[in-house]
Amino acid sequence: MTLRGRLTAAFLTVVLGPVLLGAFFVGLTMTTVDRNRAAERLGLAAATVRTSVDALCQQLRAAADAVALAPDAAGRAGTAGQVVGRGLAAAVLVIDVAGVPTYATPGAPAAPWRDCGAADPAAGPVAALAARVALRDRAGGDLGAVVTAQPVDPGLVARLAAVTGVAVTLLDGAPGSVGVAHTTEAPAVRDGVLAAARRAAGDRVAATGDGRYVRRVLPAPGQPLPLVLSVPSEQPPDLYAALVGAVLLAGLLAVAAAWRLARVTTRPLVELAGAADRVAHGDLATRVPVRSRDELGRLAGAFNRMTRETGIYVQALTSSRDQLRGHLAVLGDTLASTHDLQRILRVILHSAIAATGARAGAVLLVDGGVLVGRCAEGLDGRWSPDAGAEAEAVGAAGLRVPVGAGIVGAVAATGQPRRGRADPVAEAAGEPRCETYVAVPFAAPGGPADPGIRSGVDPGTPGGQAAALGVLVLYDRLGGDEFDDADLETLRTFAGHAAVAVDNVRLHEEAQRLSLTDPLTGLWNYRYLRESIRREVERASRFGRMLSVLALDLDRFKEVNDTWGHAAGDAVLVEFARRVRGEIREVDLAFRQGGEEFVVLLPETDARGAAIVAERLGAATRDTPVPVDSGGGARIRVTVSVGIAVYPDHASTGEQVLDAADDALYAAKAAGRDTWRLAEARPWPPVEELAVPAGSVSPADGLPRAGGASSGPHPSQHGLGR
Repeated sequence: MTLRGRLTAAFLTVVLGPVLLGAFFVGLTMTTVDRNRAAERLGLAAATVRTSVDALCQQLRAAADAVALAPDAAGRAGTAGQVVGRGLAAAVLVIDVAGVPTYATPGAPAAPWRDCGAADPAAGPVAALAARVALRDRAGGDLGAVVTAQPVDPGLVARLAAVTGVAVTLLDGAPGSVGVAHTTEAPAVRDGVLAAARRAAGDRVAATGDGRYVRRVLPAPGQPLPLVLSVPSEQPPDLYAALVGAVLLAGLLAVAAAWRLARVTTRPLVELAGAADRVAHGDLATRVPVRSRDELGRLAGAFNRMTRETGIYVQALTSSRDQLRGHLAVLGDTLASTHDLQRILRVILHSAIAATGARAGAVLLVDGGVLVGRCAEGLDGRWSPDAGAEAEAVGAAGLRVPVGAGIVGAVAATGQPRRGRADPVAEAAGEPRCETYVAVPFAAPGGPADPGIRSGVDPGTPGGQAAALGVLVLYDRLGGDEFDDADLETLRTFAGHAAVAVDNVRLHEEAQRLSLTDPLTGLWNYRYLRESIRREVERASRFGRMLSVLALDLDRFKEVNDTWGHAAGDAVLVEFARRVRGEIREVDLAFRQGGEEFVVLLPETDARGAAIVAERLGAATRDTPVPVDSGGGARIRVTVSVGIAVYPDHASTGEQVLDAADDALYAAKAAGRDTWRLAEARPWPPVEELAVPAGSVSPADGLPRAGGASSGPHPSQHGLGR
């Protein structure tokens, strides 16, 4: 077969094959995506329905709580009237201990009523949702119960459909059947939806014959309504016909284009292929005849300009190499003044390639007995067929060579620089292919003066570790010549800069870590506390969240130092810090403020969650005495006092909330130690009361909860409980 025939066949194979497969997978993918999107919509709608019904039940319970808190029958009747008047419930029923109604508001919904709190909702029709709250006297005696109800009617179903954005059907709940009580489905699709609902089980989604997806929402505690949700399919109706037409049209166009391209491309491509092969072997004087003004003609002209400019570039590079070497000292000072290691290594590698005329190169650092590539240039197309695709996909990280293996592995293991021509037979896995190379190790400052000297490690010792931090390697000089001794000396200079840069970055990172941590406990120090609390308060303010601050102080710690000595006191502090870390989340921050004083920041946590953490910390400290190394197996029992403050309930800035936590800590100390206290809520400016259809009761412990009404009428309480 001629080249023209092969090009035509290859073009048709390349074009029509993916077109056919693409058409098949497009149809399959669109069907799958359509079903998955419908399932996601129905899942979100089911969660929204449960949330909405649960919110209605919570409203009914709040209304019942409000009536039950009235001191006498007259007060309960008045409160019941207000509850019904504000729309919190459609009816209020007060019953005695025998179940006999003693009071009922007029216009109660018809039976049956379904209790929101039923552990196992019974089957059957639902006319109204109800919430029951026990009615007790001041001594705690049982007086009966208060029941509030809200009708389940077409209006409620319509509101659920509006909230979820899907069609909603309320089943009649009769055992063994799927009947409709109320629905927002169109009459034309109602039968198909009910038939699909019979097939849907659990959270599965069923499809109807007319392109709708259906899911059932079974009754559960907090959501006692049997519901069916459905959404229409979003898939175009004529999808497969359009795909078949597109495939046929693509086939006709591909045949015509293949014949034309094969006919006009054959001769110029042969000439370009031969010229490119000669250039690849170093003949930069090669030229290609320009036979036309089309794209291939412009390609031939561009190829000629490229080879001409490449020759000029090689000559200029050769003449400027000595001048570039004279500026390496200034370059080293500049590179050593920054702590961005990745940028430093890129600059070093780029400069080394420019100075030596190499086509490619890489910088590798030793990590656990393996040389790992940190930056590379010009390695595309140089990987072996076995590892090429994976290595090229990850870039420089594809260079992973064990110390002692291959070219760069041997350089790192022996500490001796190497240059020459590569042996394709001895090529190591993980290294790029090349014809010539030069590789130089670099060691940390203060090590051997010559990078080729190792610190007393025998190169032949199996598993021996080299003194080198890494290896700088270059591949294939422009023009095809081998790297010479001048290139080796140049690369030694760049390797010295790389060693200084790596050591400086490591020293900087260690100094930065030590400046922000407490050397005894390993917790963050006071300096980082000031920065962190400012940052967390800004984040809480920006997103409308809560931030809880715990101020901790070990009780009578001076007695520990006086009795057992400061070494035992340090052991107690270290053990206490370990227990604190074990009781908080990963997102929480623990600090040693000084001496025996500690601070814990709890992002997105309200007062209830902070109190739970304080109790856990107190128990973890109190229940297990701290062993000390005194020779007699002594154990020191310590306790901790905790002060709690919450932003924005107790303060409006980080400094203020920290001071509020300290004040609460002093209150805990004054209360007898080994306990916690919550800071006093700051006074809020007077606000105008707005009537809202909701009611709640302050919790018995008096602690504010996220989103609750008991901690003040301000809009910032959105912290998450723990």
